[in-house]
Amino acid sequence: MKSRSLHGAAAASLVVLYLSVMAVPAAAAVVEHTFTVSQMNMTRLCKETLVTVVNGQLPGPMIEVMEGDSVAVHIVNKSPYNITIHWHGVKQKLNCWADGVPMITQCPILPNQNSTYRFNISGQEGTLWWHAHNLCLRASLHGAFIIRPRNGASSYPIPKPHTEIPIIIGEWWEKELAQVDTNMRNGFFADEPSASTINGEVGDLYNCSGALQDGYVLDVEPGKTYLLRVLNAALFHEYYFRIAEHKFTVVAADANYANPYTTDILAISPGQTVDALVIADAPQGGYYMVALPTKWPLAKIQGPATTYVTRGMLQYRDSHIHGTEEIDPSGNVPVVPEMPDMHDKMVSFYFHGNLTALEHPRRRTVPTDLDEHLFLVLGVGKTSCRQAQSCTRRKDGSDQNILVATMNNISFELHSQMTSLLEAHYYHTIDMDALQELPDRPPREFNYTDRTLVPEGPKEELLEQTSKATVARRLRDGAAVEVVFQSTALLQKNAHPMHLHGYDMFVVAQGLGNYDPEKDVVRYNLVNPPLKNTVAVPNLGWAAVRFVADNPGVWFLHCHFQSHLSMGMAAVFLVEDGPTAATSLPPPPADFPRCGLGDNSMPHEYYFQTRKDSSDA
Repeated sequence: MKSRSLHGAAAASLVVLYLSVMAVPAAAAVVEHTFTVSQMNMTRLCKETLVTVVNGQLPGPMIEVMEGDSVAVHIVNKSPYNITIHWHGVKQKLNCWADGVPMITQCPILPNQNSTYRFNISGQEGTLWWHAHNLCLRASLHGAFIIRPRNGASSYPIPKPHTEIPIIIGEWWEKELAQVDTNMRNGFFADEPSASTINGEVGDLYNCSGALQDGYVLDVEPGKTYLLRVLNAALFHEYYFRIAEHKFTVVAADANYANPYTTDILAISPGQTVDALVIADAPQGGYYMVALPTKWPLAKIQGPATTYVTRGMLQYRDSHIHGTEEIDPSGNVPVVPEMPDMHDKMVSFYFHGNLTALEHPRRRTVPTDLDEHLFLVLGVGKTSCRQAQSCTRRKDGSDQNILVATMNNISFELHSQMTSLLEAHYYHTIDMDALQELPDRPPREFNYTDRTLVPEGPKEELLEQTSKATVARRLRDGAAVEVVFQSTALLQKNAHPMHLHGYDMFVVAQGLGNYDPEKDVVRYNLVNPPLKNTVAVPNLGWAAVRFVADNPGVWFLHCHFQSHLSMGMAAVFLVEDGPTAATSLPPPPADFPRCGLGDNSMPHEYYFQTRKDSSDA
């Protein structure tokens, strides 16, 4: 292995220097970045692959700010794709315009066009990230977004670390990502990544031509404490992450401080982040860090059949570990951690169940007087095949159909208007009440976790016919909302990572099996539940969350498994303005991306294709 970090030794020195001088409160600043999105050849697994990246980097640039700063990111799109960037977990208070969801909050940035995202960071600290929000491109267009306290590292409610290290778990795709997205929208799941990665490196479990591949190496000093900012940027899998002979002290998740607890393994679903302290207290040597993609027994339609393990290394200075065939000067072979079975769902269940919120000045009170109750069943169904889609024919030879993912038996599809939903909502250019309402409950109750529902069986066929619509739920300003997510045997994959834009959610309870409102409500933690922007709904189980709708705009709710999002497991919350200008969404910025660039004849599907595809059509 080659020793490397996200920014090299010089950047690491700057981080240490930065932490040492942060004790003095700093004035708010405008943090500016230029993101040039382009394609370049990168070599992994002894093969050159054309990859879409930002500024020639994989992962992309890390954004570092302090609470109270403003951010301006200039996007220069030199790729063949239409692009939006989502600032995952940034609440965008009164600024839904900068949320970065194609045709939900904005029209995409077209090839050879530029645009700027501007937003403020207020009331948030911790590890978030940014990523593309279209065409599966987040697999290569992503990076860490770090928010530090205004008063410096000395104001952390945790032991001050020696330094901070981002650990980005991802996937290496040799297949063209836009085509992968098209295939998933058409109900096909033969595509899979070629490898898993840690900080962009595939690691030495992969080899080609007899040569081990490079892996990420973290150099540490004995006795020092390191804050690992771990995030999952993968499209498909939750990961178990472990470092041999070392413990984690979990101190935050999704940029919300947690009551510290010690564990030897992290469970991180796509979209989630975990901050964990690691003390370099093991004997001199090298210790593998392993990221294992988890997987439950799947039905044939539910996704790739193969999973990939990747590993890097935590290496004590002067150990000079470079791979499994070499030893350090003291004669020690690198230590490999023992990993759980990839099908062991209880590791994830208990990890997420151990999270509680730390008492903190910014921690909000859990709402108890509720205005809205939603019971959302996460499943699959089938709808009629549409023109230009490749579909399968039913067993009886009847009409063709396509597999879709659903919430309460509705699969999300975008509206046909030539504007974003947010613009239509703000300017009242279409009748937003004509959108299909997200129902309180599914149209039919059944034993949601009945394993005999695994497709394709007679019970499942009774449930498979569904509808597609732009499904939305209107929420008044200040409404206290409870959502219970119920997973089903129709989608026996990992814990569904349900992500709500614009908000953090109190995760008041989780459980296995079918949710029982009479019995399970007594288990609610209304004192110190964790706050998450992405909640892991247990496989064959449920999770109950609460939030207060106090951020006006159009906010996307969706599963962060890319296959489920592409298939339609999504909805939008239309949060109304408050009674004053200070509680109402202001107009869009003057340079807000507009659809069509004056050509209103193009269908909205154009914004999910490449310019080349559109011109060929």
